[in-house]
Amino acid sequence: MTTQSFATTVADWAVGLMETLGAPGAGVAIALENLFPPLPSEVILPLAGFTAAQGTLVLWQVLVWTTAGSVIGALLLYGLGAWLGRDRLRNIVDRMPLVKLEDVDKAEAWFNRHGDWAVLIGRVIPIVRSLISIPAGVERMPLTRFLLFTTLGSGVWNTLLVGAGYLLGDQWHIVEESVGVFQKVVIVVAVLLIVWWLVKTLRNPDRPRHARQR
Repeated sequence: MTTQSFATTVADWAVGLMETLGAPGAGVAIALENLFPPLPSEVILPLAGFTAAQGTLVLWQVLVWTTAGSVIGALLLYGLGAWLGRDRLRNIVDRMPLVKLEDVDKAEAWFNRHGDWAVLIGRVIPIVRSLISIPAGVERMPLTRFLLFTTLGSGVWNTLLVGAGYLLGDQWHIVEESVGVFQKVVIVVAVLLIVWWLVKTLRNPDRPRHARQR
């Protein structure tokens, strides 16, 4: 399936949800997008905005329901991270080649320093916006703070994309194209970081692992 045909399929599916459930249908679609990142919010949200512009949905209801859907999806991933926990994560990492426990420790320390901002900013970055909830759960970020920053970040992202679809009308697909470029940049940066990390790791093959217990 090509990218264009996939986007068309998602659009048809989202339209069906909104026709059946109204604004809550947009919320359901976004909750599922959080759990399954291949579902593109850059298609669902502008389309919801376009539908509101046509008078089929009410704009403020779309914003409320899509933000609620984002928070619900994020909470489920937070719960997964909390269930997985630090010990299980460390056990999994300890069995993985090229990954060292001290790297997990560094990542944990970084999240502890920047957890609030990581959740807030992560909610407006494609791909990251779904996955950031897992380390927040692993580190047991206080739930009230997680909800606050998830709601704020999701509200900004949803308002931007829904609002763009509302203003662009039948040209709402321009939003998808623009966000697609941004997403490609994010992927390229992520790949470069992974390559840098692998090179650094392979250059220091004898670096000892930390013990399981700190």
